[in-house]
Amino acid sequence: MSTKIGVVGMGYVGLTLAAALADKGFTVYGADVSPAVLDSLSRGRPHIFEPGVEEVFATHVGRTIHVAADLPRDTVDVAVISVSTPVDNITHRPNLANLAAAARAVAATCRPDTLVVVRSTVPVGTSRRVVLPELRAAWGDRVRLVMAPERTIQGQALRELVELPQVIGGLDAESLAAGTEFFSGLARTIVPVSGLEAAELVKLSNNCHTDLIYAFGNEIALIAERHGLDPLEVIRATNLDYPRPDLAKPGYVGGGCLSKDPYIMIDSAGDRRPFLVGKARQLNEYLPIHVGETVVRMLTEARGRSFGARLAVLGWAYKGWPATDDMRGTPIEPMMRVFSAAGVTVLGHDPMVTDDVIRQYGGEPVSLDKAFTDADAVLIINDHPDYRALRVPEVFGAARPAFVYDSWRVLDGAAVTAAGVRYAGLGYLPPAPDPSAASDPTAPAASAVSAAPAVSVASADEAVSA
Repeated sequence: MSTKIGVVGMGYVGLTLAAALADKGFTVYGADVSPAVLDSLSRGRPHIFEPGVEEVFATHVGRTIHVAADLPRDTVDVAVISVSTPVDNITHRPNLANLAAAARAVAATCRPDTLVVVRSTVPVGTSRRVVLPELRAAWGDRVRLVMAPERTIQGQALRELVELPQVIGGLDAESLAAGTEFFSGLARTIVPVSGLEAAELVKLSNNCHTDLIYAFGNEIALIAERHGLDPLEVIRATNLDYPRPDLAKPGYVGGGCLSKDPYIMIDSAGDRRPFLVGKARQLNEYLPIHVGETVVRMLTEARGRSFGARLAVLGWAYKGWPATDDMRGTPIEPMMRVFSAAGVTVLGHDPMVTDDVIRQYGGEPVSLDKAFTDADAVLIINDHPDYRALRVPEVFGAARPAFVYDSWRVLDGAAVTAAGVRYAGLGYLPPAPDPSAASDPTAPAASAVSAAPAVSVASADEAVSA
């Protein structure tokens, strides 16, 4: 059985795999081009938040986890390529330069017959077209190559790396057998498929289907908004005891995968562009802009103008539950362009995101209590448990915000309205309450809608992404 594993690329995918393998007794050699990443990991301090990973690294780094700029020469039995495959912001074409460089590095430092695993998300045909030639140029016909996509959710990666079925496609029967033997030491269930390309398409199918189903929930929200309806009422009634697939609630769809993998799927289709994938991504990318414009309009209605207004934004990471500090595909990025153009000052809070990152995105860090007392309005973007636990009207001060736009509807909307504050959400824009009808601020506080955090729409991103 293979016991020495190289992992090239210590981003989220490589980091979590390295931790899971070390926890199973493998010796892991991680390689990365970033000196800052290597320095952090060598001290047992992962640069990415994921529950359980820091504990594994603190225990195993320097013993069975080793990190360096390159893999040790002629040492590992398996080399896993987990580098990023970014999509160009303008052309939306995938950039595979990191993948090709990683394949060359593996070919130069590893022995022929080393099992090479492609774990990066790639267009269909890439493992054969980009990785295989680099290996064959150095090793001739002594190549064993598999594609084994990562499909975990952020916040539960270490568990899902073991519990989720591991799909494996091989270059040939020998490669598939080697890949099956390796991953059997980690995952409980192995799903062999016919080849490299089938495994590549499995990953893209998972992610793009997720983007599609959440886009439909967002479509319902936009239509409901036009008719003054509550999309959650419509979706609940649609789903109740109905035997067909449930509709998803509306929500932002971001993260490192769903913000790029649909474009990789489109690239895989070549000249025959998909009918649905691009449209779903377009809708999901439009939603934060629509919300930003709606919030600016509400500020203008409340204050007479948006310029100079102070907006508190709660939740800067792309999702709130499972909790993460990941800013990839975050809704706040396109929203900030809207707020900046309207002259809105944005105050920012997130339990997981540092003040420095909030400043980098153009916000002014603020405490959670002052977000409700020092701002003209409040926008809740993600559903972190800290926001679900907020109690109304205790969070309000004497000078109350004109409105709360609660994207995930985690607050008690009736209590917000009773306090004389307008309450809105995705696709839900009831009129402002009559200020004279506001309840006594000293009255007992109403509880949040739910004390237990539920998985948000955006959280499903990493359930199938890398």
